[in-house]
Amino acid sequence: MSVILVFLLVIAGISAWWLAHQRLMSKPWLEQGSLTATAYTAAPGMPTAKFGLGVFLAVVGSLFALFASAYFIRMASLDWQAPPLPRVLWVNTGILVLSSVALHLGVSASRRDALSSMRLALVAGGLCTLAFLAGQLVAWRELSASGYWLRSNPANSFFYLLTGMHGLHIIGGLVALGRTTARAWTAESGDRVRLSVELCAMYWHFLLLVWLALFVLLAGWVNDFLAIGH
Repeated sequence: MSVILVFLLVIAGISAWWLAHQRLMSKPWLEQGSLTATAYTAAPGMPTAKFGLGVFLAVVGSLFALFASAYFIRMASLDWQAPPLPRVLWVNTGILVLSSVALHLGVSASRRDALSSMRLALVAGGLCTLAFLAGQLVAWRELSASGYWLRSNPANSFFYLLTGMHGLHIIGGLVALGRTTARAWTAESGDRVRLSVELCAMYWHFLLLVWLALFVLLAGWVNDFLAIGH
């Protein structure tokens, strides 16, 4: 359970950093100059969409934390036999890192009004993400072909559940990324396009962190760490 507490503390730390970075905790009455409020702003310097996405990511993070807690509780049973980690997951991890980097570059390009670079980054991020999903399906097929079926062992069920839930969130993000890419190709650079790119990048960075935590969990490295600690 101590690992779960550490995981929750990490999520809380990331959330606090994000809120501070978005100036949600700033004191506007101490700032100089006039304050302007629009319908798109939840706090000075922070669009409502970013605030909403932050709340959604906090909920998703809590969901995965609950799954991780159930994973640790269930693995203490005698019938627990963790499946081998497919090697393709290493490649998938690198691909997801590339997609996150591509969207980060897209944000930088949007802030410079470099339309061609921004469009290229969005397309690259989308293609890398599709490759990641294809790699996850390959991992599932490898496990099932080796006899590690969904219902054959609780550890197998958790593997499919955790990777499947992460994949569903990736697919949902692809829908938003597709709309953002279409908007970037049909519209000139502006605040709305820039905000959409930033939201996609935030979502991808978060899913990358979640995947890294899941990868460590499924690889069994947490168990090794706990064994060393005891």
